[in-house]
Amino acid sequence: MKRTSDTVPHREHARRLRQIAHSDELTGLPNRALLSDRVQKAIAQSKRWGHLLAVVRLNLDGLEAFHDRYGRDAGDQALIALARGMKRTLRKGETLARLEGNKFALLLPALEDEQACVPSLNRLLEAAAEPVRAGDATLQLSASIGVAFYPQAEDADADQLLRQASQARQRARAAGKNRYLFFDAQHDAGVGGHPETPERIRQALAAREFVMYYQPKVNMNMGKVVGAEALIRWQHPQRGILSPAEFLPVIEDHPLAIELGEWVISAALEQMEEWLESGLDIPVGVNVGERQLQQAGFAARLAELLAEHPRIKPSNLELDILETTPPEDAVQLSRLLYKCRETGVSFALDDFGAGHLSLAELKTLPVDVLKIDPSFVREILENPDDLVILEGVLGLVAAYRRHAVAEGVETVEQGLMLLRLGCEMAQGYGIAQPMSADKIPGWVAAWRPDPRWIEAFSVSVDERPLLHAGVEHRAWAATIETYLKGECDQEPRVSRHQCQFGAWLYGDGPAGRSSQPAFQSIVALHWRIHALAAGLVKFHVQGRNDEGLARLGELKDLVDKLADQLNAFGQKEPECVAQ
Repeated sequence: MKRTSDTVPHREHARRLRQIAHSDELTGLPNRALLSDRVQKAIAQSKRWGHLLAVVRLNLDGLEAFHDRYGRDAGDQALIALARGMKRTLRKGETLARLEGNKFALLLPALEDEQACVPSLNRLLEAAAEPVRAGDATLQLSASIGVAFYPQAEDADADQLLRQASQARQRARAAGKNRYLFFDAQHDAGVGGHPETPERIRQALAAREFVMYYQPKVNMNMGKVVGAEALIRWQHPQRGILSPAEFLPVIEDHPLAIELGEWVISAALEQMEEWLESGLDIPVGVNVGERQLQQAGFAARLAELLAEHPRIKPSNLELDILETTPPEDAVQLSRLLYKCRETGVSFALDDFGAGHLSLAELKTLPVDVLKIDPSFVREILENPDDLVILEGVLGLVAAYRRHAVAEGVETVEQGLMLLRLGCEMAQGYGIAQPMSADKIPGWVAAWRPDPRWIEAFSVSVDERPLLHAGVEHRAWAATIETYLKGECDQEPRVSRHQCQFGAWLYGDGPAGRSSQPAFQSIVALHWRIHALAAGLVKFHVQGRNDEGLARLGELKDLVDKLADQLNAFGQKEPECVAQ
Protein backbone atom coordinates (compact mmCIF):
# COMPACT_ATOMS: atom_id res chain seq x y z
CA MET A 1 0.00 0.00 0.00
CA LYS A 2 1.41 3.42 -1.02
CA ARG A 3 1.85 6.09 1.57
CA THR A 4 -0.17 9.30 1.22
CA SER A 5 3.03 11.28 0.73
CA ASP A 6 3.81 9.21 -2.38
CA THR A 7 0.57 10.24 -4.07
CA VAL A 8 1.05 13.98 -3.61
CA PRO A 9 3.50 14.47 -6.54
CA HIS A 10 1.28 12.28 -8.68
CA ARG A 11 -1.78 14.37 -7.87
CA GLU A 12 0.10 17.60 -8.48
CA HIS A 13 1.36 16.27 -11.83
CA ALA A 14 -2.18 15.28 -12.83
CA ARG A 15 -3.49 18.71 -11.80
CA ARG A 16 -0.77 20.36 -13.85
CA LEU A 17 -1.63 18.25 -16.90
CA ARG A 18 -5.29 19.18 -16.59
CA GLN A 19 -4.33 22.84 -16.33
CA ILE A 20 -2.17 22.65 -19.45
CA ALA A 21 -4.90 20.82 -21.35
CA HIS A 22 -7.55 23.43 -20.51
CA SER A 23 -5.62 26.73 -20.28
CA ASP A 24 -4.01 29.12 -22.73
CA GLU A 25 -0.28 29.06 -22.04
CA LEU A 26 0.30 32.81 -22.58
CA THR A 27 -2.63 34.41 -20.76
CA GLY A 28 -3.71 31.65 -18.39
CA LEU A 29 -7.29 32.00 -19.63
CA PRO A 30 -9.40 28.95 -20.49
CA ASN A 31 -8.68 27.62 -23.98
CA ARG A 32 -11.06 26.51 -26.72
CA ALA A 33 -11.46 22.99 -25.29
CA LEU A 34 -12.50 24.21 -21.84
CA LEU A 35 -14.78 26.88 -23.29
CA SER A 36 -16.49 24.34 -25.55
CA ASP A 37 -17.08 22.06 -22.56
CA ARG A 38 -18.58 24.91 -20.54
CA VAL A 39 -20.80 26.00 -23.43
CA GLN A 40 -22.13 22.45 -23.78
CA LYS A 41 -22.91 22.36 -20.07
CA ALA A 42 -24.60 25.76 -20.30
CA ILE A 43 -26.72 24.48 -23.22
CA ALA A 44 -27.82 21.54 -21.06
CA GLN A 45 -28.74 23.94 -18.25
CA SER A 46 -30.61 26.12 -20.74
CA LYS A 47 -32.68 23.15 -21.90
CA ARG A 48 -33.47 22.24 -18.30
CA TRP A 49 -34.29 25.67 -16.88
CA GLY A 50 -35.21 27.69 -19.97
CA HIS A 51 -32.50 30.31 -19.55
CA LEU A 52 -30.97 32.19 -22.49
CA LEU A 53 -27.20 32.07 -23.01
CA ALA A 54 -24.84 34.04 -25.25
CA VAL A 55 -21.64 32.95 -26.95
CA VAL A 56 -19.40 35.88 -27.87
CA ARG A 57 -16.48 36.15 -30.28
CA LEU A 58 -14.06 39.05 -29.81
CA ASN A 59 -11.05 40.08 -31.89
CA LEU A 60 -8.53 42.72 -30.84
CA ASP A 61 -8.18 44.79 -34.01
CA GLY A 62 -4.68 46.05 -34.81
CA LEU A 63 -2.66 43.67 -32.63
CA GLU A 64 -0.85 42.06 -35.56
CA ALA A 65 0.40 45.44 -36.77
CA PHE A 66 1.73 46.12 -33.27
CA HIS A 67 3.52 42.75 -33.34
CA ASP A 68 5.05 43.59 -36.72
CA ARG A 69 6.35 46.92 -35.52
CA TYR A 70 7.49 46.28 -31.95
CA GLY A 71 8.17 42.56 -31.97
CA ARG A 72 6.49 39.46 -30.60
CA ASP A 73 7.62 39.99 -26.98
CA ALA A 74 6.08 43.46 -26.76
CA GLY A 75 2.93 42.18 -28.45
CA ASP A 76 2.65 39.31 -25.97
CA GLN A 77 3.09 41.71 -23.02
CA ALA A 78 0.30 43.88 -24.37
CA LEU A 79 -1.93 40.85 -24.99
CA ILE A 80 -1.46 39.61 -21.42
CA ALA A 81 -2.33 43.05 -20.01
CA LEU A 82 -5.44 43.34 -22.19
CA ALA A 83 -6.55 39.81 -21.28
CA ARG A 84 -6.27 40.69 -17.59
CA GLY A 85 -8.27 43.87 -18.15
CA MET A 86 -11.04 42.02 -19.96
CA LYS A 87 -11.08 39.27 -17.33
CA ARG A 88 -11.69 41.89 -14.63
CA THR A 89 -14.98 42.79 -16.32
CA LEU A 90 -16.40 39.29 -15.84
CA ARG A 91 -19.31 38.57 -13.54
CA LYS A 92 -19.92 35.34 -11.63
CA GLY A 93 -20.48 32.42 -13.98
CA GLU A 94 -19.04 34.15 -17.08
CA THR A 95 -16.07 32.62 -18.92
CA LEU A 96 -13.47 34.43 -21.03
CA ALA A 97 -11.28 32.20 -23.21
CA ARG A 98 -8.44 32.84 -25.61
CA LEU A 99 -8.81 30.84 -28.81
CA GLU A 100 -5.62 31.90 -30.64
CA GLY A 101 -3.69 35.04 -31.54
CA ASN A 102 -5.93 38.06 -31.04
CA LYS A 103 -9.10 35.95 -30.93
CA PHE A 104 -11.12 35.53 -27.73
CA ALA A 105 -14.50 34.06 -26.83
CA LEU A 106 -16.89 34.58 -23.96
CA LEU A 107 -19.74 32.59 -22.42
CA LEU A 108 -22.56 34.56 -20.80
CA PRO A 109 -24.99 32.07 -19.18
CA ALA A 110 -28.40 32.46 -17.58
CA LEU A 111 -29.59 35.66 -19.29
CA GLU A 112 -33.12 37.01 -18.91
CA ASP A 113 -33.18 38.30 -22.50
CA GLU A 114 -30.81 39.33 -25.30
CA GLN A 115 -30.39 42.88 -24.00
CA ALA A 116 -29.18 41.56 -20.64
CA CYS A 117 -25.75 40.89 -22.16
CA VAL A 118 -25.26 44.48 -23.36
CA PRO A 119 -23.59 45.79 -20.16
CA SER A 120 -21.04 42.95 -20.33
CA LEU A 121 -20.34 43.70 -24.00
CA ASN A 122 -19.84 47.40 -23.30
CA ARG A 123 -17.44 46.59 -20.45
CA LEU A 124 -15.47 44.36 -22.82
CA LEU A 125 -15.24 47.13 -25.45
CA GLU A 126 -14.01 49.58 -22.82
CA ALA A 127 -11.43 47.12 -21.46
CA ALA A 128 -10.16 46.29 -24.96
CA ALA A 129 -9.70 50.01 -25.69
CA GLU A 130 -7.69 50.71 -22.52
CA PRO A 131 -4.13 51.91 -23.33
CA VAL A 132 -1.46 49.46 -22.14
CA ARG A 133 2.31 49.77 -21.89
CA ALA A 134 4.56 47.17 -23.50
CA GLY A 135 8.21 48.05 -23.10
CA ASP A 136 8.70 51.56 -24.46
CA ALA A 137 5.51 51.48 -26.51
CA THR A 138 1.91 52.30 -25.68
CA LEU A 139 -0.80 50.26 -27.35
CA GLN A 140 -4.46 51.22 -27.75
CA LEU A 141 -6.68 48.88 -29.72
CA SER A 142 -10.36 48.41 -30.38
CA ALA A 143 -12.47 45.26 -30.50
CA SER A 144 -14.96 43.76 -32.91
CA ILE A 145 -17.57 41.61 -31.17
CA GLY A 146 -20.15 39.14 -32.47
CA VAL A 147 -22.83 37.45 -30.36
CA ALA A 148 -24.90 34.30 -30.90
CA PHE A 149 -27.74 33.21 -28.59
CA TYR A 150 -29.15 29.88 -27.46
CA PRO A 151 -31.83 28.51 -27.70
CA GLN A 152 -32.61 29.00 -31.39
CA ALA A 153 -35.28 27.79 -33.78
CA GLU A 154 -33.03 24.82 -34.60
CA ASP A 155 -30.76 23.11 -32.12
CA ALA A 156 -27.09 24.17 -32.10
CA ASP A 157 -23.93 22.94 -30.40
CA ALA A 158 -20.95 24.88 -29.03
CA ASP A 159 -19.00 24.88 -32.30
CA GLN A 160 -21.99 26.13 -34.30
CA LEU A 161 -22.61 28.94 -31.81
CA LEU A 162 -18.96 29.98 -32.05
CA ARG A 163 -19.19 30.03 -35.86
CA GLN A 164 -22.34 32.14 -35.73
CA ALA A 165 -20.72 34.59 -33.31
CA SER A 166 -17.69 34.77 -35.62
CA GLN A 167 -19.91 35.69 -38.58
CA ALA A 168 -21.53 38.47 -36.57
CA ARG A 169 -18.07 39.64 -35.49
CA GLN A 170 -17.00 39.88 -39.14
CA ARG A 171 -19.94 42.16 -39.83
CA ALA A 172 -19.04 44.25 -36.77
CA ARG A 173 -15.51 44.70 -38.06
CA ALA A 174 -16.72 45.57 -41.55
CA ALA A 175 -19.11 48.12 -40.01
CA GLY A 176 -16.22 50.02 -38.46
CA LYS A 177 -14.98 48.03 -35.42
CA ASN A 178 -15.28 49.08 -31.76
CA ARG A 179 -18.81 47.67 -31.66
CA TYR A 180 -20.85 44.52 -31.21
CA LEU A 181 -23.45 42.92 -33.47
CA PHE A 182 -25.85 40.04 -32.84
CA PHE A 183 -25.98 37.04 -35.16
CA ASP A 184 -28.77 37.45 -37.70
CA ALA A 185 -29.73 34.09 -39.19
CA GLN A 186 -31.30 35.67 -42.28
CA HIS A 187 -28.39 38.07 -42.92
CA ASP A 188 -25.60 35.61 -42.11
CA ALA A 189 -27.03 32.50 -43.73
CA GLY A 190 -24.94 32.97 -46.88
CA VAL A 191 -21.78 33.49 -44.92
CA GLY A 192 -22.40 30.51 -42.67
CA GLY A 193 -23.28 28.21 -45.53
CA HIS A 194 -20.25 29.09 -47.64
CA PRO A 195 -17.23 29.71 -45.41
CA GLU A 196 -14.22 30.98 -47.33
CA THR A 197 -10.56 30.49 -46.44
CA PRO A 198 -7.38 32.46 -47.14
CA GLU A 199 -6.25 29.70 -49.47
CA ARG A 200 -9.50 29.91 -51.46
CA ILE A 201 -9.09 33.69 -51.69
CA ARG A 202 -5.51 33.21 -52.93
CA GLN A 203 -6.79 30.86 -55.63
CA ALA A 204 -9.43 33.42 -56.60
CA LEU A 205 -6.78 36.10 -56.98
CA ALA A 206 -4.71 33.84 -59.24
CA ALA A 207 -7.81 32.93 -61.26
CA ARG A 208 -8.74 36.64 -61.77
CA GLU A 209 -12.08 36.22 -60.00
CA PHE A 210 -11.87 39.65 -58.36
CA VAL A 211 -13.31 42.69 -60.13
CA MET A 212 -13.56 46.37 -59.32
CA TYR A 213 -16.78 48.37 -58.99
CA TYR A 214 -16.85 52.15 -58.78
CA GLN A 215 -19.20 54.49 -56.93
CA PRO A 216 -19.31 58.10 -58.23
CA LYS A 217 -18.62 61.06 -55.96
CA VAL A 218 -20.28 64.34 -56.93
CA ASN A 219 -20.50 68.03 -56.12
CA MET A 220 -24.26 68.34 -55.64
CA ASN A 221 -24.36 72.14 -55.95
CA MET A 222 -22.20 72.40 -59.07
CA GLY A 223 -23.69 69.31 -60.69
CA LYS A 224 -20.25 67.87 -61.36
CA VAL A 225 -18.78 64.39 -60.95
CA VAL A 226 -15.60 64.91 -58.92
CA GLY A 227 -14.36 61.34 -58.58
CA ALA A 228 -15.18 57.71 -57.85
CA GLU A 229 -14.43 55.24 -55.09
CA ALA A 230 -12.96 51.88 -56.13
CA LEU A 231 -14.65 48.94 -54.40
CA ILE A 232 -13.52 45.33 -54.75
CA ARG A 233 -16.00 42.53 -55.51
CA TRP A 234 -15.52 38.78 -55.78
CA GLN A 235 -17.08 37.28 -58.89
CA HIS A 236 -17.49 33.90 -57.22
CA PRO A 237 -18.15 31.07 -59.70
CA GLN A 238 -20.76 29.44 -57.39
CA ARG A 239 -22.07 32.28 -55.22
CA GLY A 240 -22.13 35.19 -57.69
CA ILE A 241 -20.96 38.71 -56.82
CA LEU A 242 -19.77 38.92 -53.20
CA SER A 243 -19.31 42.16 -51.26
CA PRO A 244 -16.05 42.85 -49.36
CA ALA A 245 -17.74 42.14 -46.01
CA GLU A 246 -18.09 38.50 -47.07
CA PHE A 247 -14.40 37.81 -47.67
CA LEU A 248 -12.07 40.60 -46.51
CA PRO A 249 -12.53 39.86 -42.77
CA VAL A 250 -11.17 36.35 -43.47
CA ILE A 251 -7.74 37.80 -44.34
CA GLU A 252 -7.73 40.88 -42.08
CA ASP A 253 -4.72 39.55 -40.13
CA HIS A 254 -3.20 37.52 -42.98
CA PRO A 255 -0.30 38.54 -45.27
CA LEU A 256 -2.65 37.95 -48.20
CA ALA A 257 -4.35 41.25 -47.27
CA ILE A 258 -1.22 43.04 -48.51
CA GLU A 259 -1.17 41.15 -51.80
CA LEU A 260 -4.86 41.76 -52.47
CA GLY A 261 -4.54 45.42 -51.49
CA GLU A 262 -1.71 45.92 -53.99
CA TRP A 263 -3.84 44.27 -56.69
CA VAL A 264 -6.64 46.77 -55.97
CA ILE A 265 -4.30 49.77 -56.42
CA SER A 266 -2.88 48.32 -59.63
CA ALA A 267 -6.36 47.52 -61.00
CA ALA A 268 -7.59 51.06 -60.22
CA LEU A 269 -4.61 52.63 -62.00
CA GLU A 270 -5.16 50.43 -65.05
CA GLN A 271 -8.82 51.43 -65.14
CA MET A 272 -7.97 55.12 -64.82
CA GLU A 273 -5.69 54.72 -67.82
CA GLU A 274 -8.47 53.06 -69.84
CA TRP A 275 -10.88 55.85 -68.96
CA LEU A 276 -8.29 58.45 -69.88
CA GLU A 277 -7.98 56.96 -73.35
CA SER A 278 -11.74 57.36 -73.79
CA GLY A 279 -11.64 60.98 -72.60
CA LEU A 280 -12.69 60.51 -68.95
CA ASP A 281 -10.24 61.99 -66.43
CA ILE A 282 -11.47 61.69 -62.83
CA PRO A 283 -9.75 60.97 -59.51
CA VAL A 284 -10.24 57.53 -57.97
CA GLY A 285 -10.18 56.68 -54.28
CA VAL A 286 -8.79 53.32 -53.14
CA ASN A 287 -9.22 51.88 -49.66
CA VAL A 288 -5.90 50.99 -48.01
CA GLY A 289 -5.93 48.70 -44.99
CA GLU A 290 -3.84 49.16 -41.88
CA ARG A 291 -1.73 46.07 -42.51
CA GLN A 292 -1.05 47.10 -46.11
CA LEU A 293 -0.12 50.65 -45.13
CA GLN A 294 2.37 49.47 -42.51
CA GLN A 295 4.21 46.97 -44.66
CA ALA A 296 7.88 47.72 -45.12
CA GLY A 297 8.52 49.66 -48.31
CA PHE A 298 4.87 50.54 -48.98
CA ALA A 299 5.74 54.05 -50.19
CA ALA A 300 8.45 52.72 -52.52
CA ARG A 301 6.11 50.08 -53.95
CA LEU A 302 3.44 52.73 -54.44
CA ALA A 303 5.92 54.82 -56.43
CA GLU A 304 6.69 51.79 -58.62
CA LEU A 305 3.01 51.20 -59.38
CA LEU A 306 2.54 54.86 -60.32
CA ALA A 307 5.62 54.72 -62.55
CA GLU A 308 4.01 51.87 -64.48
CA HIS A 309 1.19 54.28 -65.42
CA PRO A 310 2.96 57.54 -66.32
CA ARG A 311 -0.13 59.06 -67.96
CA ILE A 312 -2.00 59.06 -64.64
CA LYS A 313 -1.48 62.13 -62.47
CA PRO A 314 -0.45 60.82 -59.04
CA SER A 315 -2.75 63.37 -57.39
CA ASN A 316 -5.68 61.62 -59.09
CA LEU A 317 -5.04 58.56 -56.91
CA GLU A 318 -6.62 59.08 -53.49
CA LEU A 319 -5.74 56.61 -50.74
CA ASP A 320 -8.60 56.22 -48.27
CA ILE A 321 -7.59 55.20 -44.75
CA LEU A 322 -10.05 54.33 -42.00
CA GLU A 323 -10.15 56.52 -38.92
CA THR A 324 -11.33 53.42 -37.10
CA THR A 325 -8.20 51.47 -38.03
CA PRO A 326 -5.16 53.70 -37.72
CA PRO A 327 -1.81 52.35 -36.57
CA GLU A 328 -1.54 52.67 -32.81
CA ASP A 329 1.10 55.42 -33.01
CA ALA A 330 -0.45 58.47 -34.70
CA VAL A 331 2.99 60.04 -35.12
CA GLN A 332 4.14 56.97 -37.03
CA LEU A 333 0.99 57.08 -39.16
CA SER A 334 1.64 60.71 -40.00
CA ARG A 335 5.21 59.90 -41.07
CA LEU A 336 3.97 57.08 -43.29
CA LEU A 337 1.46 59.33 -44.99
CA TYR A 338 3.98 62.12 -45.56
CA LYS A 339 6.37 59.57 -47.06
CA CYS A 340 3.64 58.39 -49.43
CA ARG A 341 2.72 61.97 -50.34
CA GLU A 342 6.18 62.36 -51.83
CA THR A 343 4.84 60.22 -54.70
CA GLY A 344 2.14 62.86 -55.30
CA VAL A 345 -0.91 60.89 -54.12
CA SER A 346 -3.64 62.43 -51.95
CA PHE A 347 -5.24 61.03 -48.81
CA ALA A 348 -8.77 60.86 -47.42
CA LEU A 349 -9.80 59.84 -43.92
CA ASP A 350 -12.72 57.43 -44.27
CA ASP A 351 -15.64 57.04 -41.83
CA PHE A 352 -14.68 60.31 -40.16
CA GLY A 353 -16.32 60.77 -36.78
CA ALA A 354 -16.78 57.06 -36.08
CA GLY A 355 -13.18 56.40 -35.04
CA HIS A 356 -10.95 57.16 -32.10
CA LEU A 357 -8.42 59.69 -33.40
CA SER A 358 -8.00 62.63 -31.08
CA LEU A 359 -8.26 66.14 -32.48
CA ALA A 360 -4.55 66.66 -31.81
CA GLU A 361 -3.70 63.51 -33.79
CA LEU A 362 -6.02 64.50 -36.61
CA LYS A 363 -4.27 67.83 -36.94
CA THR A 364 -0.96 66.12 -37.73
CA LEU A 365 -2.26 63.91 -40.55
CA PRO A 366 -1.71 65.09 -44.14
CA VAL A 367 -5.22 64.18 -45.31
CA ASP A 368 -7.00 66.36 -47.86
CA VAL A 369 -10.52 64.98 -47.49
CA LEU A 370 -12.60 63.85 -44.50
CA LYS A 371 -15.32 61.41 -45.54
CA ILE A 372 -18.19 61.66 -43.06
CA ASP A 373 -19.42 58.32 -41.77
CA PRO A 374 -22.90 57.35 -43.10
CA SER A 375 -24.21 56.94 -39.56
CA PHE A 376 -24.15 60.74 -39.21
CA VAL A 377 -26.17 61.22 -42.42
CA ARG A 378 -28.76 58.46 -42.27
CA GLU A 379 -31.33 60.09 -39.93
CA ILE A 380 -30.59 63.80 -40.14
CA LEU A 381 -34.14 64.50 -41.33
CA GLU A 382 -35.84 62.62 -38.48
CA ASN A 383 -33.48 62.82 -35.51
CA PRO A 384 -32.56 66.29 -34.16
CA ASP A 385 -29.59 64.87 -32.24
CA ASP A 386 -28.11 63.37 -35.42
CA LEU A 387 -28.49 66.71 -37.17
CA VAL A 388 -26.66 68.51 -34.35
CA ILE A 389 -23.86 65.93 -34.45
CA LEU A 390 -23.51 66.26 -38.21
CA GLU A 391 -23.37 70.03 -37.91
CA GLY A 392 -20.61 69.69 -35.32
CA VAL A 393 -18.64 67.24 -37.50
CA LEU A 394 -18.83 69.63 -40.45
CA GLY A 395 -17.66 72.42 -38.18
CA LEU A 396 -14.58 70.34 -37.31
CA VAL A 397 -13.89 69.73 -41.00
CA ALA A 398 -14.04 73.46 -41.68
CA ALA A 399 -11.87 74.26 -38.66
CA TYR A 400 -9.18 71.90 -39.95
CA ARG A 401 -9.47 73.40 -43.43
CA ARG A 402 -10.21 70.08 -45.06
CA HIS A 403 -12.80 69.12 -47.66
CA ALA A 404 -15.87 67.16 -46.55
CA VAL A 405 -17.53 64.32 -48.43
CA ALA A 406 -20.78 62.96 -46.99
CA GLU A 407 -21.12 59.19 -47.43
CA GLY A 408 -24.41 57.31 -47.44
CA VAL A 409 -26.65 59.95 -49.06
CA GLU A 410 -29.85 58.12 -49.94
CA THR A 411 -32.39 60.85 -50.72
CA VAL A 412 -32.60 64.26 -52.40
CA GLU A 413 -33.78 65.74 -49.09
CA GLN A 414 -30.67 64.52 -47.28
CA GLY A 415 -28.57 66.16 -49.99
CA LEU A 416 -30.50 69.41 -49.54
CA MET A 417 -29.82 69.44 -45.81
CA LEU A 418 -26.13 68.77 -46.38
CA LEU A 419 -25.91 71.64 -48.87
CA ARG A 420 -27.58 74.01 -46.42
CA LEU A 421 -25.03 72.96 -43.82
CA GLY A 422 -22.24 73.78 -46.26
CA CYS A 423 -21.33 70.26 -47.45
CA GLU A 424 -21.35 70.10 -51.25
CA MET A 425 -19.63 66.77 -52.03
CA ALA A 426 -21.37 63.47 -51.46
CA GLN A 427 -21.74 59.88 -52.52
CA GLY A 428 -24.34 57.24 -51.77
CA TYR A 429 -27.15 55.15 -53.22
CA GLY A 430 -29.30 58.27 -53.63
CA ILE A 431 -26.75 59.43 -56.20
CA ALA A 432 -25.48 56.18 -57.68
CA GLN A 433 -24.89 52.61 -56.60
CA PRO A 434 -21.45 51.05 -57.18
CA MET A 435 -21.25 49.92 -60.80
CA SER A 436 -18.90 48.09 -63.12
CA ALA A 437 -16.16 50.17 -64.75
CA ASP A 438 -17.67 50.01 -68.24
CA LYS A 439 -20.82 51.81 -67.02
CA ILE A 440 -19.03 54.78 -65.44
CA PRO A 441 -18.38 56.89 -68.61
CA GLY A 442 -22.05 56.70 -69.68
CA TRP A 443 -23.26 57.50 -66.18
CA VAL A 444 -20.94 60.51 -65.90
CA ALA A 445 -22.15 61.85 -69.25
CA ALA A 446 -25.82 61.41 -68.37
CA TRP A 447 -25.91 62.45 -64.71
CA ARG A 448 -27.80 65.61 -63.82
CA PRO A 449 -28.30 66.79 -60.23
CA ASP A 450 -31.73 67.46 -58.78
CA PRO A 451 -32.65 71.08 -59.61
CA ARG A 452 -33.17 71.78 -55.91
CA TRP A 453 -29.52 70.95 -55.25
CA ILE A 454 -28.37 73.57 -57.75
CA GLU A 455 -30.66 76.17 -56.19
CA ALA A 456 -29.64 75.42 -52.59
CA PHE A 457 -27.08 77.44 -50.71
CA SER A 458 -25.35 77.29 -47.35
CA VAL A 459 -27.33 78.79 -44.47
CA SER A 460 -25.45 81.04 -42.06
CA VAL A 461 -24.93 79.91 -38.48
CA ASP A 462 -27.39 82.54 -37.24
CA GLU A 463 -30.12 81.09 -39.46
CA ARG A 464 -29.41 77.41 -38.65
CA PRO A 465 -32.47 77.14 -36.34
CA LEU A 466 -34.48 77.25 -39.58
CA LEU A 467 -32.83 73.96 -40.61
CA HIS A 468 -33.35 72.33 -37.25
CA ALA A 469 -36.97 73.39 -36.83
CA GLY A 470 -38.46 70.99 -39.40
CA VAL A 471 -36.54 68.02 -37.99
CA GLU A 472 -37.34 68.96 -34.40
CA HIS A 473 -41.06 69.30 -35.13
CA ARG A 474 -41.23 65.96 -36.95
CA ALA A 475 -39.59 64.24 -33.97
CA TRP A 476 -41.93 66.13 -31.63
CA ALA A 477 -45.00 65.08 -33.63
CA ALA A 478 -43.80 61.47 -33.34
CA THR A 479 -43.70 61.77 -29.53
CA ILE A 480 -47.27 63.13 -29.55
CA GLU A 481 -48.34 60.12 -31.63
CA THR A 482 -46.81 57.65 -29.15
CA TYR A 483 -48.53 59.56 -26.31
CA LEU A 484 -51.93 59.40 -27.99
CA LYS A 485 -51.49 55.68 -28.67
CA GLY A 486 -50.72 55.05 -25.00
CA GLU A 487 -47.14 53.97 -25.71
CA CYS A 488 -45.70 56.78 -23.57
CA ASP A 489 -47.04 58.19 -20.28
CA GLN A 490 -45.07 61.44 -20.27
CA GLU A 491 -47.18 64.35 -21.51
CA PRO A 492 -45.43 66.18 -24.39
CA ARG A 493 -44.73 69.89 -24.16
CA VAL A 494 -47.08 71.77 -26.46
CA SER A 495 -46.37 75.46 -25.81
CA ARG A 496 -44.92 77.18 -28.88
CA HIS A 497 -42.52 79.03 -26.58
CA GLN A 498 -41.07 75.79 -25.18
CA CYS A 499 -39.70 74.36 -28.41
CA GLN A 500 -36.19 75.39 -29.47
CA PHE A 501 -37.40 76.97 -32.68
CA GLY A 502 -40.04 78.94 -30.76
CA ALA A 503 -37.40 80.27 -28.39
CA TRP A 504 -35.40 81.48 -31.40
CA LEU A 505 -38.44 82.81 -33.28
CA TYR A 506 -39.99 84.75 -30.40
CA GLY A 507 -36.77 85.69 -28.59
CA ASP A 508 -36.11 89.26 -27.55
CA GLY A 509 -33.47 91.42 -29.18
CA PRO A 510 -31.74 90.72 -32.50
CA ALA A 511 -32.40 86.97 -32.22
CA GLY A 512 -36.16 87.49 -32.37
CA ARG A 513 -37.71 87.03 -35.80
CA SER A 514 -41.47 86.98 -35.14
CA SER A 515 -41.95 90.68 -35.91
CA GLN A 516 -40.14 90.59 -39.26
CA PRO A 517 -42.39 90.58 -42.37
CA ALA A 518 -40.55 87.64 -43.96
CA PHE A 519 -41.48 85.44 -40.99
CA GLN A 520 -45.16 86.32 -40.62
CA SER A 521 -46.48 83.26 -42.46
CA ILE A 522 -44.15 81.01 -40.47
CA VAL A 523 -45.25 82.58 -37.18
CA ALA A 524 -48.90 81.94 -38.06
CA LEU A 525 -48.25 78.34 -39.09
CA HIS A 526 -46.13 77.68 -36.03
CA TRP A 527 -48.97 78.97 -33.81
CA ARG A 528 -51.50 76.68 -35.56
CA ILE A 529 -49.27 73.63 -35.09
CA HIS A 530 -48.86 74.11 -31.36
CA ALA A 531 -52.50 75.04 -30.84
CA LEU A 532 -53.57 71.83 -32.59
CA ALA A 533 -51.06 69.79 -30.56
CA ALA A 534 -52.45 71.26 -27.35
CA GLY A 535 -55.92 70.20 -28.45
CA LEU A 536 -54.81 66.65 -29.21
CA VAL A 537 -53.17 66.29 -25.81
CA LYS A 538 -56.33 67.65 -24.17
CA PHE A 539 -58.39 65.02 -26.02
CA HIS A 540 -56.12 62.33 -24.51
CA VAL A 541 -56.44 63.75 -20.98
CA GLN A 542 -60.25 63.79 -21.37
CA GLY A 543 -60.29 60.17 -22.57
CA ARG A 544 -61.29 61.19 -26.12
CA ASN A 545 -58.33 59.43 -27.74
CA ASP A 546 -60.17 58.44 -30.91
CA GLU A 547 -60.83 62.12 -31.67
CA GLY A 548 -57.19 62.96 -31.05
CA LEU A 549 -55.90 60.16 -33.28
CA ALA A 550 -58.35 61.19 -36.00
CA ARG A 551 -56.68 64.62 -36.23
CA LEU A 552 -53.10 63.36 -35.94
CA GLY A 553 -52.71 63.36 -39.73
CA GLU A 554 -53.65 67.05 -39.75
CA LEU A 555 -50.82 67.78 -37.32
CA LYS A 556 -48.30 65.90 -39.47
CA ASP A 557 -49.44 67.74 -42.58
CA LEU A 558 -48.95 71.11 -40.87
CA VAL A 559 -45.48 70.07 -39.68
CA ASP A 560 -44.55 69.08 -43.24
CA LYS A 561 -45.87 72.42 -44.47
CA LEU A 562 -43.73 74.23 -41.89
CA ALA A 563 -40.66 72.29 -43.04
CA ASP A 564 -41.38 73.23 -46.67
CA GLN A 565 -41.70 76.92 -45.81
CA LEU A 566 -38.47 76.83 -43.82
CA ASN A 567 -36.74 75.11 -46.71
CA ALA A 568 -37.62 78.08 -48.89
CA PHE A 569 -35.09 80.06 -46.87
CA GLY A 570 -32.45 77.67 -48.16
CA GLN A 571 -33.02 78.39 -51.84
CA LYS A 572 -31.13 80.85 -54.01
CA GLU A 573 -32.91 83.99 -55.09
CA PRO A 574 -33.93 83.84 -58.78
CA GLU A 575 -31.48 86.57 -59.78
CA CYS A 576 -28.64 84.64 -58.12
CA VAL A 577 -29.51 81.50 -60.06
CA ALA A 578 -29.49 83.45 -63.31
CA GLN A 579 -25.99 84.66 -62.64
